[in-house]
Amino acid sequence: MGNKEVTHEDFEAEVLKAEVPVLVYFWADWCGPCKIIAPAIAQITEKHETTLKVVKVDVDASTGLASRYNVASIPTLVLFKNGEAVEQRIGAASFSVIESFVMSYLS
Repeated sequence: MGNKEVTHEDFEAEVLKAEVPVLVYFWADWCGPCKIIAPAIAQITEKHETTLKVVKVDVDASTGLASRYNVASIPTLVLFKNGEAVEQRIGAASFSVIESFVMSYLS
């Protein structure tokens, strides 16, 4: 998956200060459902490349971020707009489910 991986060092610049909505994909390499959802995340990234930024956070490498945004199970998608977490979705989902999750926040 080609999404940029962010950590606590660059989270503020990449997510909180982004000029477009940001979909943050919390995942881990050992997570089966994360592997299932990865192609749908890639499709969302490609389809909405001009109106939505998509990044991923490895929960094992960035436990502080996972804790800060109440990520208790993965995969978890958190949508940020204007520096605020506005929506969260837990579990694997299809492209159409993820797209409907983000559409109301895209301009």
